[in-house]
Amino acid sequence: MKLYLNINFATKYGEKLALKVTDEKGDDREYALNYDVNNNWTLELDWYSKSITYSYILKNENDTVLDKEYVAHNLNFPNNFKDFKIFDVWNLKNFPENYLTTKILENNLHPFKPQKVNILKKHSHLFRLEAPLFKKNWSIILMGNDAGLGNWKAENALKMSQTDFGVWEIAAKISSKYPIQYKYAIIDDNSGEIIWMESGNNRYCDGNLESDLLQIQADHYFRFGINELYHAAGVAVPVFALRSENGFGVGEFLDLKILGDWAKAAKLSTVQILPINDTTANFTWTDSYPYAAISVYALHPQYLSIEHLDFKLDKKSAEKYQLEKIELNNCELIDYERVISSKWTYLKGIFKEHKTEILKDKNFKLFLKENESWLFPYAAFCLLRDRYKTPNFNNWKTHKKYIAGKINALFAEKHKDFSTVMLHCWVQYQLHLQLTEARDYLHQSKISIKGDLPIGIYRYSVEAWAEPELFGMDFQAGAPPDNFSDLGQNWEFPTYNWEVMKQDGFAWWKKRFKALEQYFDAMRIDHILGFFRIWRMPMSATQGILGYFYPAVPVRIEEFQARNIPFNFDRYCKPFINEEILWNYFGEKKQEVAEHFMNNHFNGNYTFKEEFDTQRKLKNYFVEHPQDWKEEKLLRLCANVLFLQEDKGGGDYVYHPRFNINKTDSYKFLGDFEKKQIYDLYVDYFFKRQDGLWYASAMEKLPPILNATNMLICGEDLGLVPDSVPQVMDRLGLTALKVQRMPSDNIPFYNPEYAGYLNVVTASSHDSSTLRQWWHEDRELTQKYFNKQLHQYGTAPWDLTPDLAEMIMKQHLYNNAMLAIFPIQEFFATDARLTNPNMENERINQPDVFPHYWRYRMHLNLESLVIEKDFNEKIASWIVDSGRE
Repeated sequence: MKLYLNINFATKYGEKLALKVTDEKGDDREYALNYDVNNNWTLELDWYSKSITYSYILKNENDTVLDKEYVAHNLNFPNNFKDFKIFDVWNLKNFPENYLTTKILENNLHPFKPQKVNILKKHSHLFRLEAPLFKKNWSIILMGNDAGLGNWKAENALKMSQTDFGVWEIAAKISSKYPIQYKYAIIDDNSGEIIWMESGNNRYCDGNLESDLLQIQADHYFRFGINELYHAAGVAVPVFALRSENGFGVGEFLDLKILGDWAKAAKLSTVQILPINDTTANFTWTDSYPYAAISVYALHPQYLSIEHLDFKLDKKSAEKYQLEKIELNNCELIDYERVISSKWTYLKGIFKEHKTEILKDKNFKLFLKENESWLFPYAAFCLLRDRYKTPNFNNWKTHKKYIAGKINALFAEKHKDFSTVMLHCWVQYQLHLQLTEARDYLHQSKISIKGDLPIGIYRYSVEAWAEPELFGMDFQAGAPPDNFSDLGQNWEFPTYNWEVMKQDGFAWWKKRFKALEQYFDAMRIDHILGFFRIWRMPMSATQGILGYFYPAVPVRIEEFQARNIPFNFDRYCKPFINEEILWNYFGEKKQEVAEHFMNNHFNGNYTFKEEFDTQRKLKNYFVEHPQDWKEEKLLRLCANVLFLQEDKGGGDYVYHPRFNINKTDSYKFLGDFEKKQIYDLYVDYFFKRQDGLWYASAMEKLPPILNATNMLICGEDLGLVPDSVPQVMDRLGLTALKVQRMPSDNIPFYNPEYAGYLNVVTASSHDSSTLRQWWHEDRELTQKYFNKQLHQYGTAPWDLTPDLAEMIMKQHLYNNAMLAIFPIQEFFATDARLTNPNMENERINQPDVFPHYWRYRMHLNLESLVIEKDFNEKIASWIVDSGRE
């Protein structure tokens, strides 16, 4: 059979279009299209299959790819036609049908039964439209100016069939040979009422009088009105923060079921949580940091309900468990160390007693088989971590380097460590079962689950051990100074080796997303800026202030010369210390500090002694000799540089301006001309020259990675956001995060009234203080917010009152943003009876404190929240009224 493909696409002189066809084996073939007239491109193709997957590519005269479709076209062909004439539209990733046809749609339509479209020999046209509708009682109809399309009469319109999620089709017999005008509309199946007729100009298609040819109008987008798009509201709460009657001092996966009951009562349709991967590195409270997982696949054992395992505790252990449960559940905050220690004690006891039955379980064996690629390295890592009392594999006596054959030997039944590694595998199996049970329960109530993907991996994790070639182990990742921290953030994670990851099409990332897709309908990507560029520091630094962007267009010696900047390595790249600076830092202790830590050059200038000349050396020294006042000032002084040197290898050195270069003491002692030239270079480096590189960097990584998942993807794009970030996110249909008190523009706070559709709006985040705490942080700002944002007169009250909290919530609900999601603490703030008496306990994280103890717990039981009828009905009324039901 023959396919006649047509697409209208405006090109410039020298540009051309190609078609990439992907066969059933995944192999690609490329065909050149022919230019017709009026920007029409055509291709005649012999084809022998009943389906086809393809995409269009834009190239220049040198065959360089300028643009390409990131979402493929998929067509099926009926048997009763010989040839097919296809009219296409360039398929933009940010068409609503592409970012809304997600697991959320599947959840809303479950159980979904595809409808069949009858295509008969008499038909001349097949109209195919992608339009994800989030209400089961809505359908798509087609009408036009031909009798076969109802002559624009609604009662004669053709009702389309949903043949796949969000895909609508209808065959029609059109007798006219002249161009046909038509439009699509949404109809309410119950009332027969037209909900929304597409706005804009009519669509056009050619007539078709050939009997053996079916003309396919492949319309890849529906012109939605803002009220016909998916809108929802939700609650954000870490799993560890959930408090229930059956908990064990920490939230557990099965508590999500009770949270779902409350969300249903309040008509919230999204539950958002923080990362849930295993962070057990040292069995201390520092492991509470959920963004430092020892495995990107393994779930955290703290979330496992001991009482709901396949096997029960013996009588003595059960009695002890119940006593501990009462004590831990009475804690205001999480006692992380006791919780994890006790849970492992009970898990080991159960496994030891029932090992024979567990190892014979067919479902457990299937789980092992399906997850062996990550599960065996993880279980081996846990064994060795515990044996050598450290996750730092560099300090292990055996297996410092991961060798698959030697690790797999641990899983032979006769191996002395077989029971230990199988214990870790079984715990992961039980976690999977309980999380799956919670997921299914929430889905029954049409509640979607939104997860959280950390941007980095822990330095001493399974992945760093088993796949070190994928990571930059000689560097640390973090973030430049922002609203959270004047000194930036050092997460101590390794960076990614993107060039190696690119070689297999970013398979590592695709597998990671597929694993998360088992449990989540949507995903928040933490610090999505990391896909554009990462803020990296040498291992010698401890503070984020001594980092630079990577990749970046750096400064070379030639540029210093071209700008008439008298570059001197010692002056520009080493801490500048003179008598005045020393006095300003240390006052009368100046001499004492200088003699111990510095070399005096007797010309008014000083340098750090070799044993103290990096932040890491200073930090290590103060571990043994704690003196906080000296440590803080010396670390700051060590960062008093103008430029950071990067070694490209082979004697090639480049330079990066230090962030806030103009605020350094070193800068203050430069001459006026030198100051101006250096500041101009700083502005160019941070705000001008990088955008093209970062745009290309993100567009190389994100499309292939995100096309591997059908979760709704949201990017956390806070901080120092370059112009390329919103451009890429809009193009790829990614929702952005808008936190009211962290605006990207130079304004005191963001007004959610102006939020566009592709946004998630919120008043607070897990990284910020709660609304009640924020109200006290800056009274001048609070007053301005009270008067200008909330439009209230007079003096702002000392405390945030419930009516003001409700006002803040509502302004985030009544707007065009796709999602409005609030921390659970903000819901409590709207009711005086439910607020936590100790609001300081409600903060989840403090980014400028590292390591921070993540131990927040709800002060109310979920069970009591579910029966708060008046409170729940109040919230539900907001959701319905704002159109987010």
